[in-house]
Amino acid sequence: MSDSWEILRSECESCKACELHTTRTNCVFGTGNINADLLFVGEAPGDNEDKTGIPFVGRAGQLLDQYLYAVDIPRESVYIANILKCRPPKNRDPLPAEEDACMDFLRRQVKLIRPKIILCLGRIAAMRLIRPDYKITKEHGEWVQKGNFLITAVYHPALLLRDPRRKEEMLVDMKKIKEKLDQID
Repeated sequence: MSDSWEILRSECESCKACELHTTRTNCVFGTGNINADLLFVGEAPGDNEDKTGIPFVGRAGQLLDQYLYAVDIPRESVYIANILKCRPPKNRDPLPAEEDACMDFLRRQVKLIRPKIILCLGRIAAMRLIRPDYKITKEHGEWVQKGNFLITAVYHPALLLRDPRRKEEMLVDMKKIKEKLDQID
């Protein structure tokens, strides 16, 4: 059976593979261009995302939008998803079992989108998609080829809200991502 967005979204919204479904307001499936060359992957929805069902709409999402604007990547041209589709209580880090329960949804999203670049937002996504011992402070912005995808990681926008000193590094990384995206188009 081949996947469709409708089947995948329906399965995700009715998922009960972990306990997070008991506390969610909305499943945060993902949003954006389903034919995107660039896929953003965060770790998990926060409170605003749980309320709206849309990833990266809170303060961190607004900051991400500013970076996208600064490097001329329209938000509607990318797809944005998270590893987890349900919010962990109190925005705690996802548990490995919760990530495991959701990874198939992300894999299926990737298969449908077929992006050229996957951009991990933060260390948790990078540790899951690039390497378990990934060091975001040392390796952000470095490219890794995995199968048909180029993958890199940048700081999570929520970190930048807590540590604004890293905002310039993020801008440099985003400019490099834009350059790479322009090269593969």
